[in-house]
Amino acid sequence: MTELTAVAFAERVHALQSDEELRKIQRYFRSGPGEYAEGDTFIGVRMGHLFDLAKEHLDMPIGELETLLESPIHEMRVGALSIMGKKSAHKKSTDDERRALFELYLRRHDRINNWDLVDLAARHTVGGWLLDKPRDVLHELARSEVIWERRTACYACFPIIANGETEDALAISAVLIADPEELIHKAVGTVLRSVGGVNRDALLSFLEQHAASMPRIMLTYAIEHLDPDEKARFRAMR
Repeated sequence: MTELTAVAFAERVHALQSDEELRKIQRYFRSGPGEYAEGDTFIGVRMGHLFDLAKEHLDMPIGELETLLESPIHEMRVGALSIMGKKSAHKKSTDDERRALFELYLRRHDRINNWDLVDLAARHTVGGWLLDKPRDVLHELARSEVIWERRTACYACFPIIANGETEDALAISAVLIADPEELIHKAVGTVLRSVGGVNRDALLSFLEQHAASMPRIMLTYAIEHLDPDEKARFRAMR
């Protein structure tokens, strides 16, 4: 039987350490603003191995998950966020479990300090929980001074968009058009592209209003699935 503690999880992670993988990770997470979480320690474990471990630990108690989030080792937090995202999306998870995971994510957002950590859990742990609830917290996160909280606001929109609702996603996108960070430009562009997948008219209306002021990469992502003539027209607005 799998021992569902942070200590046991960490021991299994350390057993998977690879110097070759560490070199790959260090090349991938190049140092620089928005690319590397300052102060993080990487030990060199393949993401696929961490995701497999997460599947074995879906019933890890909240307190143990929080202990993993407190680790300075990046891979431990990858494991915690992977568990949280998978558990939140699991059809057998209860509302109480999903609520606890949502609350943990927001309470310890200080430990979710890189793009990959946000992307692992924001969609299901935050956005999934808010499907039938007010989304005020997303609009607050979108105005945060912390880039990772703003990215959470973006990625949490995806389940809501998939549910056919685009108002929150468009409002958050409008707030973030002038964001200084390219990682947010890409995230917003992806959100807008998803909006277009469920409500093309809503995307076109948004672009008519905002394309001229959108960063180039944001616009490129947003118009990816439009017709060539439409792409050219919106690019010409910049």
